[in-house]
Amino acid sequence: MNDTPDTVVRLVADRHRAMTPTERCRAASSMFETARAMVDSSLPSGLTLEERRLAAIRRLYRGELPESALVMHAKFRPTEP
Repeated sequence: MNDTPDTVVRLVADRHRAMTPTERCRAASSMFETARAMVDSSLPSGLTLEERRLAAIRRLYRGELPESALVMHAKFRPTEP
């Protein structure tokens, strides 16, 4: 379904073309961070860190990555240098 008028589609496309690569990257990063914050705020309280990470990554990437990769992400803990 697409209910966006063609003039608006063209305006948005023109605006994106006028952006520098850095501006496009910042815009995409900002939208992703907003999506993550929305997912985080919708998760139930009382989850462990691992449970929260798994729930969030499932919402963002289920169907895009295998379940085993999502579980590995949830369990990952960076090592101290």
